[in-house]
Amino acid sequence: MKKYIIKRFLAMIATLWLIATLTFFLMHAIPGSPFNQERGTSEAIQKNLMSYYHLDEPLLIQYLYYLKSIVTLDFGPSIVKSTQDVNSMLSGGFPVSFELGFTTLLIATISGITLGVIAALRHNGFIDYLAMTIAVLGISIPNFVLATLLIQQFAVNLQWLPAATWTSPAHMVLPTLALATGPMAIIARLTRSSMLEVLTQDYIKTAKAKGLSPVKIVLKHALKNALLPVVTVLGTLAASILTGTFVIEKIFAIPGMGKYFVESINTRDYPVIMATTVFYGGILIIMLFLVDIAYGILDPRIKLYKKEGK
Repeated sequence: MKKYIIKRFLAMIATLWLIATLTFFLMHAIPGSPFNQERGTSEAIQKNLMSYYHLDEPLLIQYLYYLKSIVTLDFGPSIVKSTQDVNSMLSGGFPVSFELGFTTLLIATISGITLGVIAALRHNGFIDYLAMTIAVLGISIPNFVLATLLIQQFAVNLQWLPAATWTSPAHMVLPTLALATGPMAIIARLTRSSMLEVLTQDYIKTAKAKGLSPVKIVLKHALKNALLPVVTVLGTLAASILTGTFVIEKIFAIPGMGKYFVESINTRDYPVIMATTVFYGGILIIMLFLVDIAYGILDPRIKLYKKEGK
């Protein structure tokens, strides 16, 4: 186990370095400069700004400065918002984005598994068809379209919920629903198909023959194995939720990292772009690692195979 964790840790560092490197060179490959919008600024002042942010240095030197900022976790001041430090922007915006993303993932996972299990137990019945119809709609409608529909119906027409900001539990409802519907639908379909397969296995038939209650059969014997495909895709779903929050945060005026990230792309604010990309890249890599650990806990045979392969 120790050797596996060390290997994965080294692989995580290499992956993060690759993400950081690709981000840096793709960002600098885009024509233009962060100071193109400063039309009223004299050429001398622009040169001083370029020198201050090391943008007048060769690309390789800029790359080394960038790697140093990652290692030291000090991304310096924002180019566009020079009075704000990038680290303070991260520490101020990320808790909000994390709260939105974690709540969304929790709701999507619980509701998706519940919907999938019920659909599998009522296979080819009305509940099964209804659940899969909801799942198809959830996958088909993009979250930004659903967000617009939710705002129009529940905030404008019915005036039941607020449409913007992030100051109370009521403000969490619409953006969480907009983000959770798609992942919930994917988890529901995966859970249903996996449960249908597991319920036909011999050990389930044996459990029924022993007279175990249906609830005990589902919760203790069937659900654990049925969740393996769900756990496998949780890392990818987490990635889609975290990146999806950028758009949703912009729509609902949520003061999270999405606001800074979208603005930084529009204004070519290099330190903010690089910091947010590396920051989220690191989080997603860690989440994928935790998913692998969870997969091994749910299926002990993975550990056995790894031991045999040594």
